[in-house]
Parts: sequence; C-alpha cells; structure tokens
Amino acid sequence: MRDHYQDAAIDIGSSGVLDYSLKEVRERCGITTADLDQVVFRDSPCLGREDLREAIASRWGTGDPRRVMTTHGGSEAIYTALSVLLEPGDQVIALAPAYHSHVSVAESIGCDVLRWRLREEDGFRPRLEDLEALVTARTKAIVVNFPHNPTGTTLSEKQLHRLLDITASAGAYLIWDAAFSDLVYAGDPLPDPGRFYPRTVSVGTFSKSMGLPGLRFGWCIAEPEVLSAMTVLRDCVTLSLSPLTELIALCVVENADSFIQPRLTAAAANRKLLIEWARQHGDVVDLPVPMGGVTAFPALGVNEDTRAICRRLGEAHRVLLIPGMAFDHPRRVRLGFGGDAEALREGLKVLARELAG
Repeated sequence: MRDHYQDAAIDIGSSGVLDYSLKEVRERCGITTADLDQVVFRDSPCLGREDLREAIASRWGTGDPRRVMTTHGGSEAIYTALSVLLEPGDQVIALAPAYHSHVSVAESIGCDVLRWRLREEDGFRPRLEDLEALVTARTKAIVVNFPHNPTGTTLSEKQLHRLLDITASAGAYLIWDAAFSDLVYAGDPLPDPGRFYPRTVSVGTFSKSMGLPGLRFGWCIAEPEVLSAMTVLRDCVTLSLSPLTELIALCVVENADSFIQPRLTAAAANRKLLIEWARQHGDVVDLPVPMGGVTAFPALGVNEDTRAICRRLGEAHRVLLIPGMAFDHPRRVRLGFGGDAEALREGLKVLARELAG
C-alpha cells in the first residue's frame, strides 16, 4: 500500500468505494460558501458537537447521543477503545484474517490474542461454535468486523444474537467494527449490537461506504463511562476534531443515503463483474463470493505466495493489488471492487494476463 497506493493508475486492492470530491459533497448537502464562512476555528467539544452526535445516534446507534463520540476515522476509535479497556495479560479474541489494528493494538498492550479463524473450506463463513470454543472466563474483549475485511463474509441477524450470547457468557466487551455495515447485497444491514448488549463498542467511519476517506471522520458508540475514559487518552494526542470537519460530517450524515446508495449500486454491479471474471478463470481463481463490503479474498493459482505477482502488477502496470500475506493467507489477495467499473475491468484483464504467464 505504501509503495503503490498514491501512484497506482488502477486500484483493485483498496477497501473503499469511489471517492467523492468536495464539490460533490457540497452539491449533495447544499453547503454554501456562507455556511463555510460561519465556521470559527475554536476547539470542538471532546466528544463532538451535539447535533452531529444526535444525528449519528439516530442513524446508526441507539438514539442516545450520550453514547456517541466523534473520532479521527475508525482507526482512532479502535485504538483508543482497546487502549482504555485492555490491560497486559487480558485475553482477547479477534477474527482471522483480520484488519491489522484489531490484533496489533491488543498485542502492543501485552494481551493474549486468540484467533477466531474463518475457515477457507467454508468459504470463510463464520462458525460461531469455533468462537464459543475459544471463550473463557478470562476473555476481556471479542473484536469482529462484519461485513468482513478482507473476505466479505458476514453474519445473519440470528448469528449476531448468538455472538452476543457468547460474548455475554464471559462478560466481555464486543468491539464491533461496522466500517462496511451499509454495504450489503441481500437483506438489510445488521443492527447495531449496542441496542441489545450494553458492553458493545461500535465503530463507524466515512472511509468505506461513504467514499470520504480523506475527511478522516469516524465515530464510536459505547457506554458513556467508556467514552469518558477514551477522551482522557485522546486529550494526550489529538484533543478533538476540526469544527470544519464536523460541519461537513453533519451534512453528510443528514444526507447519508445520497452518498451510500449510488456507491452501493455501483459496487453491486462490480461484484457481478468480478464473479463472472472469476468464473471465466476458474482454473486459476478461487473466489469466495463476498456477501458485503467491497473486498474479496480470492486464491490465485500462483505457487504458494502472491507477493511476486502483486509486485509485478504495481511496478510494471501501476495496478494496486494486496497480497494475502498481509492477512496470513499467502496464496490469496485482497481484491477491492468498490471503485470505478472501467478501472476494475482493466485491472482484472491485467491480472488475468499475469496469471496466464
């Protein structure tokens, strides 16, 4: 990502949708220059401006703004929540494969991190009995991401409630990374688990389904005492968000469907394109069909490690594709299909030529 993200001509490795411009944001939200001129660059409240927290609570949370904190993307929420909830020696269970901070933050604290492994032979569909076998009285937190990055798998609502029962049996915290919650291809998005289980810490972000990663805006929904502890830590680092960021964020939340729906429609079409491409190249591509999100995790018929082919794609063709070694599955790649359809089509053509040798 560091080597090729900024200069890639074709990006089929990232985990978000096509980015919006400031012009598009202003047009969709009706933000005028007069609105911008009213912004005064004082510090924002440490939990975030009240009307923004109310809007987030109403759309994604329990309706209670006291349980909402705005953050610098989802990453700050994950880091600060885990940092205040965990202590050295605590047992943590995280999905595997996993987004890096779901594991690395707990490991840096000195926790004993167990892996709830999604099985390749199941197409990475989660087995709740595998999680249940890992949980003990020492389990302090269970960290999950559904729809999942990188595989695109997810839970049914029935499975979600079983997950909550398993978490409650240990009195553990559920860290629920909902970065892709609005990007599902059948049925409705899963409800926020905090509606049913108070010891939930839910994380949201504009970086995925909203197409606004550069705004660096996210949020955390949790018990007020957890948020209070998180603000003490953040006082040492970032203090608060910019009032300009929060103004734009409020307008986006109030018009969320106008941002999500066009990108979800495009991603659904791209998903069909990807499935058909994988079918045509079934001799060298094994694709577990993603149920949500905009990433897939196919295995490629190239020896035992995809790093070499990803490097060739980046250096020779300026195509970004992420090797599965980053997720401890060296034969696979993270393939993002949330961007421009023509770029995806061309990237898949280049990849197919490389696979053909």
